[in-house]
Amino acid sequence: MMRGNGLKTALAFVLLAGLLAVSGCGRKGPLEPPPGSVSPASSGKAGEPATQDDRIILDALI
Repeated sequence: MMRGNGLKTALAFVLLAGLLAVSGCGRKGPLEPPPGSVSPASSGKAGEPATQDDRIILDALI
C-alpha cells in the first residue's frame, strides 16, 4: 500500500528537478541601467549603450 507515497515522492522529485533546471536560465552579468540614465563611472558617451545584445528565440515570449 506504499504505492501512493512512492508516486508522490517521485512527483515531488521531478518537480524539484524541473524548478532547479529552470532557475539557471537567464542572462549572466551586471545589471544594465535604464535607457537615458547617466552613470558617473561610465567612460563612454552618455545615453549610448556599451554593447549591442543579440536577440534570442525566447525574447519573443517575454
